[in-house]
Amino acid sequence: MNKLTATDYIVFIIYFIIIIIYGIYIFRRNKKKVADSKDYFLAEGSLTWWAIGASLIASNISAEQFIGMSGSGFSMGLAIATYEWMAAFTLIIVAVFFIPVYLKNKIYTMPQYLHKRYNEKVALIMSIFWLMLYIVVNLTSILYLGALAINGISGFNFTLCMGFLAIFAIMITLGGMKVIGYTDVIQVFFLILGGLVTTYLAITLVSGEQGITGFWTGLTSMKEAAGDHFHMIFKKTDPYYIDLPGISVLIGGMLIVNLNYWGCNQYITQRALGADLKTARNGILFAAFLKLLMPVIVVLPGIAAYVLYQQGLFQKEMLQDGVLNPDRAYPTLLNLLPSGMKGLSFAALIAAIVASLAGKANSIATIFTLDIYKQYINKDASEENLVRVGKLTVVASVLMAIIIAPFLGIDKKGGFQYIQEYTGFVSPGIFAMFILGFFWKRTTAKAALFAIVAGFIFSVMLKFAPLVMDLSFLYPIGFAVPNANGVYEMAFIDRMAVVFLFCVLGMYWISIRETKNGLPRKGLEIDASMFKTSRAFTIWSIVILLILITLYTSFW
Repeated sequence: MNKLTATDYIVFIIYFIIIIIYGIYIFRRNKKKVADSKDYFLAEGSLTWWAIGASLIASNISAEQFIGMSGSGFSMGLAIATYEWMAAFTLIIVAVFFIPVYLKNKIYTMPQYLHKRYNEKVALIMSIFWLMLYIVVNLTSILYLGALAINGISGFNFTLCMGFLAIFAIMITLGGMKVIGYTDVIQVFFLILGGLVTTYLAITLVSGEQGITGFWTGLTSMKEAAGDHFHMIFKKTDPYYIDLPGISVLIGGMLIVNLNYWGCNQYITQRALGADLKTARNGILFAAFLKLLMPVIVVLPGIAAYVLYQQGLFQKEMLQDGVLNPDRAYPTLLNLLPSGMKGLSFAALIAAIVASLAGKANSIATIFTLDIYKQYINKDASEENLVRVGKLTVVASVLMAIIIAPFLGIDKKGGFQYIQEYTGFVSPGIFAMFILGFFWKRTTAKAALFAIVAGFIFSVMLKFAPLVMDLSFLYPIGFAVPNANGVYEMAFIDRMAVVFLFCVLGMYWISIRETKNGLPRKGLEIDASMFKTSRAFTIWSIVILLILITLYTSFW
């Protein structure tokens, strides 16, 4: 039943009021610095480690995780958790090797890094690309899927839901990065609390018992009834191998997906770029710990819904236009929650959506204002003017996303798949451009442009290769498997790994040729001492790695 009770509304209103009041408090406390663009966009020197970690998670987790990953949990099981658990491992790498480079070289935006490391042309091309990607792919999908989820739970008009999310996110974003960072702490509190409540109730529904005993009984029943949903590594014969190709989720393309997302993405790295190295590293490590928890919140409910569906429940609720739609798993579970608890879980979903919208809008404003407006439109702009332009950019980008979102077919592709499909064509090239730029001084601007352009073209070629040639010869090594139509195609994750290697080899060849002709080597300031970590950081990193090893060996 798509209806919130009076108690649910009260719980949600309490959440809304807490966020607004706390946001106003942070804004007023910070008002004396409101004209400082670095403080507005980066909250320079203001965010604590726990605020950075919470903000990283709040910005990352949104409707595509709650809806899309729960749907994947329903269909393919725990294996989809590899996106979350491998992210925990990746965050350690980013904290040790990436963040020191950015902070040592006073890098505040990703285009600024490209300008400093390569040249103006590379930076401008990528600035425009990132703005288009963030608005047309990310901002639209978060808004659209978020509105769909709210509409499915509350029954409110879809357009009204989009408008509410947009206004709520704009209110937070206009306060600047400090307001976003600290309100994200509360957002994450509601996200985790509400998510855990939903997971608990979904699993106890499987067992038919309440309390801790009912929870553990439910988990046992789920493993017995859906044992195939508790494997992390798929075999070639598994129908979902095309989505998560076996061992590649550990040592292949999944690493490229995560390293590019967590280490080369303005939307994410911006949270740590205004802090000192120790604070930034501790915040990222905190985010890694929270990442270990995320599958409990976004994947286990989907598996519980699958077991309940197999037992005869949700037969109508899981259908869309007469066809089973796994993405309906999470909204269906929320509609079964008791009064009050549904309001809390509803608040958790809103928190995830709004936090992601605010973070994305802030990153769009940062790139446009600092890397385009200040560099090419008004080089003498005052700090007050930069902040004003940033705020106008926030409003304009969200309005643009509202207008174009309904025309992109996001709901038909599936939110998680939609984002992965469109970012995956360029991620290998971008990551190759960043990683060689970090650690190989001979890498040239032409090589970077090659990675952007040729990487994209090669990705498209591999994507559509099955239309013109038979890839079955790659099946023995697991690099191609038959899809639903029996046509052999390369798994998305493997395709990214192949394109990345292609880009690295191409960049190496181009750079060697250019530097032999006497072109200057334009490197960054890097020394070995930058990568040393504190004893506490090292110990907690080892703890995370041991937890990951335990999880993967237990559910292999």
